[in-house]
Amino acid sequence: MTYFTGFVAAVPTANKQKYLDHVKTAWPLFQGYGATRMIECWGADVQKGKVTDFQGAVQAKDDETVVFSWVEWPDRATADKAWETMQTDPAMEALAEMPFDGSRMIFGGFEPVFEAGQPSGAGYYQGFILAVPEKNRQAYVKMAGDAWGMFEKYGCLGIMENWGVDVPHGKQTDFYRATKAEPGEAALFSWTAWPDRATCDAASQKMMAEMEGQQMPEMPFDGMRMVWGGFDPIFDSGAAR
Repeated sequence: MTYFTGFVAAVPTANKQKYLDHVKTAWPLFQGYGATRMIECWGADVQKGKVTDFQGAVQAKDDETVVFSWVEWPDRATADKAWETMQTDPAMEALAEMPFDGSRMIFGGFEPVFEAGQPSGAGYYQGFILAVPEKNRQAYVKMAGDAWGMFEKYGCLGIMENWGVDVPHGKQTDFYRATKAEPGEAALFSWTAWPDRATCDAASQKMMAEMEGQQMPEMPFDGMRMVWGGFDPIFDSGAAR
């Protein structure tokens, strides 16, 4: 089963090119370990929230931009072996120093629970992290399937919902703190793919207008703690295929 390692980090805005150079150097190493794709997205519409937000998730400073990215693997076994190998690989140690504070980066391993359309190779992404009660897994998958119909109608290219299966607790930051997760809740790392930001923004307005006056169905998670934002892809290892 396809498996993803998801990352969220805060990168000094002035270091955007340095970050991109770092990613381009790191990708061949990841590919050598068995990764099949890597996509890096730079924050374009990442707003601060009342309860949770991406800035708080990684303790971003005013001069930093939030990055939302993922590495795709053929399965979890390949990913686990890769991370183990990286610990002692001289090639990894030879990489230039990361152009951001890695101690504030959050990461984890996720398995897909719902996929539709073409969730990769887009011109714009909306990224989401959230906490869902473990007991509500099937209800969440059903909700995602129901929502896809509306997203697709308004121009969404694809959707990918990923359930946390190897999400560590960090000393400073992690997915659980980011979403104020409660005991018994799983972390999710998900995204929707769009041709461009304009299509995404227009879709949001149309969906809000369509739902106006309607009673919202009960969600199988606390939507107030969901973290979301809009991102421009700056690196896609599969773009040249």
